[in-house]
Amino acid sequence: MNICRSMAVVALLGGMPIGLAHTHLEKSVPAEGSTLKAAPSEIVLTFAEPVRVTAFSLHKGTEPAQKLAPLPTASQAEIRMPLPHLAAGAYVVTWRVVSGDGHVMPGKLHFTIVDGAS
Repeated sequence: MNICRSMAVVALLGGMPIGLAHTHLEKSVPAEGSTLKAAPSEIVLTFAEPVRVTAFSLHKGTEPAQKLAPLPTASQAEIRMPLPHLAAGAYVVTWRVVSGDGHVMPGKLHFTIVDGAS
């Protein structure tokens, strides 16, 4: 009877998906909610594991979203996206990535550039 229980446990565990814990954003530059005196030249997102970027946009206030390109073609844990010249204001960067287990993960990053930034 113990052998049957052991085999049942092995069968259950063997059938579980390996990637139950999806990746997550570990850090960003600029940091979430930061106020900057100078406009950043790029956004850097660091994930716990490699991801594939499927969308990346920049929003300022009520202006239409600006898609950022080119998107990286390979999966990587650190995503670097160049930014256009940014004037002072409040910005939201939105992205969508796909982790190695196929989980789609959207995200947002808010930052503000204060007057006098170049």
